[in-house]
Parts: sequence; C-alpha cells; structure tokens
Amino acid sequence: MADKIFELIKKEETRQRDTLMMIPSENYSSKEVRAAMGSFLAHKYSEGYPGRRYYQGNKYLDQIENLAIERAKKLFKVPHVNVQPYSGSPANAAVYMGLLEPGDTIMGLALASGGHLTHGHPKITFSGKYFNSVQYGVKKDGFIDYDELAKLAKKHRPKLIVAGTTAYPRILDWKRFSEIADSVGAILMADISHIAGLIVAGSHPSPVPYAHVVTTTTHKTLRGPRGALIMVTKKGLKKDPDMAKKIDRAVFPGLQGGPHNQQTAAIAVSLRQAQGREFKKYGKKIVENAKVLASELMRNGFDLVSGGTDNHLLLIDLRSKGTLGKPAAIALEEAGIIVNYNAIPNDPNPPMNPSGIRIGTPALTSRGMGATEMKKIAGWINETVTSQSLSTRKKIAQEVKKLCQKFPIP
Repeated sequence: MADKIFELIKKEETRQRDTLMMIPSENYSSKEVRAAMGSFLAHKYSEGYPGRRYYQGNKYLDQIENLAIERAKKLFKVPHVNVQPYSGSPANAAVYMGLLEPGDTIMGLALASGGHLTHGHPKITFSGKYFNSVQYGVKKDGFIDYDELAKLAKKHRPKLIVAGTTAYPRILDWKRFSEIADSVGAILMADISHIAGLIVAGSHPSPVPYAHVVTTTTHKTLRGPRGALIMVTKKGLKKDPDMAKKIDRAVFPGLQGGPHNQQTAAIAVSLRQAQGREFKKYGKKIVENAKVLASELMRNGFDLVSGGTDNHLLLIDLRSKGTLGKPAAIALEEAGIIVNYNAIPNDPNPPMNPSGIRIGTPALTSRGMGATEMKKIAGWINETVTSQSLSTRKKIAQEVKKLCQKFPIP
C-alpha cells in the first residue's frame, strides 16, 4: 500500500509546477542539489569538524565538508567559513552566542521596517529577549535612516550592529554601516540571506570588505538547499583573532549536535554551480525582472514602498487599492500567484492582517521568465487585486498554468 506522504509530495510538486512562486525567500534548487539532499549522507553522524570528529567513519564526510568550506571561501572571498548551521536563524544565534554575553546591546533593523525577527525583534525572539535590543528604522521615503542609526549607535554603544534585511527593496550601504559600527567599536554583522546570489552575480555590492561577520542562508537567491553559512572576514580576524573559533564553538557544541551531512553536500553542489557564468547572468536577470515588474505595477496604480526596487523584491502598500495584505494574498493564491502578506513601514494594521504584500522574482527567473512575462504577471496581479470575482481568479489561474507549462521548473 502506497504511503499517503508520497501522494502529498506529488501534489505539492504539481502545485509548484502550475503556480507562480513569487515569495522572495523561495526558489528552485537544481536536481543535483536535490539528489545530494536525498542521498545516503543523511544516515551518518559527524559531530565535530573535519579532522576532529567524535564518531568514526567520517573519512568521506570530512572531504565533503572541506569542499563546501573551500568553495564558499572562494566564492565570497573570505578566510573562514562554517557550513554547519541548520538554517539562517541558528546561524545568527551562533554569532550572538559566540561573540556576545546575555544583556549586551545589539542593534538591528526593525521588523516593520524590513528587518528580520533574529535582528533583535523585542520580547518574542531570543535576539530581543536575551540581549538589550535597539531597533533602527526607515525614513518616510522607505530608505534606511542612516542618520538615525548613527545617533542611536552613539547613544547606546552597541556591541554588535546587524546590517541585514528581509523585506527591504534597496541597495545596502555597507560602507556607511561600517563607519557607524567602527565609530562606536561595534562588531558589524551583515546578514545577506536574501541577496547572497545577487552579491555573487555582482548585482549587489558585497559587505565582505566592511563587515566583521557575514551570515547567509543558502536557498534563496543562491539556489541551494535550506541551510546557512557563517563567514568571518579579514576585518573580523583583525578585530579579534579568535572570532572564528568563538563562532565555531557556538555552532558546535554550543547550539547544535551533528551537522546534516546531506545538507552540507547540497550546499557544496550549489556553491559550485554559483561559480559559473550562467549564474552571474541569472543574478543580473533577477534584478532586471524585478525592475520591470515594479515599473508595470506602478503603472497600474500600485504604491511601492520606496518607490521601486534595486534588488529581487518589491514591498507593496495595498491601501491605495482598497484592500489589505491578507485578503489580497489569499485571492492571488486562488489565481495561482503565490505571495506573502507583509507589514509595511509604520503599518497601522496588525501583523496578521497588514497593509502590504511582499513579492519577488528569483523563482520566476529560475524558470527562464523575462520582461514580457513580468508585464503579463503585473496585469494579472492588478486584475486579481481589483476584482472581487471568483470566476476572474479561476480564469487567471488557468492562464497562469499555461504560462508555467511554457517555462518548466529547471
């Protein structure tokens, strides 16, 4: 008798094939990455680090992890990489655990301004509960307020500043972040989880010359498995020669047991794929598609936070369209367009029914879609959001399915 789980997996595969994946933190990995994730490596425990394991039988696992490390070091031009974090949140937690003491002051972009929960969101997250969290924000135009950030840093003297975002559509000024952090002696941690692939492609500047520590997930614009990297830069080692050792000890044994070896191998595969010319073209195309999509949506009367985008995502304030994020996201899903509802800066509405939606182009670009398709999709989004008709949503869903058939998942 067939297991119900495999039936559900097949249905999810069909759903992904027949709809537009437009949540900016989602993407498609290659079949080689998926093969590594489903391999025999999942059977093995490898507590410790290459050459320093607590279990026997890790001869090949050591080679795999070393390959992943060397590929990441080469790709991002850093002297030290830890490839073991299970995902982005544990990676950020390891940096805090390794370099800070409970009660130390950290600064990060507020969630409502496009930051991440792990960047010090107060009360409900470990980063806001165990550390003294000071949050900076964006100006009325939607851009990060670096002047406010500098004033807050001078006033609160944080031990660590997080430069990173999860719903911010603009280029980050690493140099300005660095100047502010250096002025108060703070560690600068750059969380590039959303833009790692854009950095590799040259579509966004790299924080490596400016930050002490860089964290990233590996599955978003990097197109790898669900995993993470922690990188220590030359600047970081100059500030503290033991910085890499402290972070490694925080990952293991501080926060984790054995690494997920299948994930490490899949990360290594994706890092090699990211070294090629095609990946650089891909990274540039993501941004081109996002700009076309932004322009077309604004032409249709949508209000985009900051007035556009420089990267892979758009944050849309839907109040001018007479609706809010959650009902719009539900309607769009019925039309075969998958987005997430999202708070906007200074949002007067609650997080579970905010004023905006967040959309992105990484997965559409992975399928080979371009400017023509972005214009068509913008029209469908407009028609879905402005129409109250279920029949309209069903009609668009059929058109979406036909488009998806022309651009199969790679």
